[in-house]
Amino acid sequence: MEELTRGGFLITKIHQLAGRIFSKKLKDYQIEEINAAQGRIMCVLWRNDGISIQELAEMTSLGKSTLTSMLDRLEESGYLKRIPSKEDRRKILIELTDDNDAVKLGYEKVAKEISNIFYKNFSSYEIEEFEEYLKRIFSSLEEYEKENKLKA
Repeated sequence: MEELTRGGFLITKIHQLAGRIFSKKLKDYQIEEINAAQGRIMCVLWRNDGISIQELAEMTSLGKSTLTSMLDRLEESGYLKRIPSKEDRRKILIELTDDNDAVKLGYEKVAKEISNIFYKNFSSYEIEEFEEYLKRIFSSLEEYEKENKLKA
């Protein structure tokens, strides 16, 4: 049984350690107004500005209540705004403001440094193969969540 559970345990340890390193790197770049979890939201928005809260929840894998409170803080900080959809009055879209350009540049630098740390001593082939395995694990977890109605 120990062999079967080691992967999940390692993923948890990697997540915790990477989070500490990422937070330290953010401080090194003097990015203190947004934490790593909020940065996950911002990264999705930097690639997909003007999406609905539902789409953002799916893309970040965050529960709606967690996401809503994080969006509140990001909106209060002036990094994004909620606007009603012109196509569907029931839908609220999340749009970035112009105040996040400097944060974006810093986050991109930190993300690149973290990626270099993650994949030190990996070949391009190994990185590609490893990320495919991670996608398969993630897909299995998503499937389980949907089948068991675990979504918050």
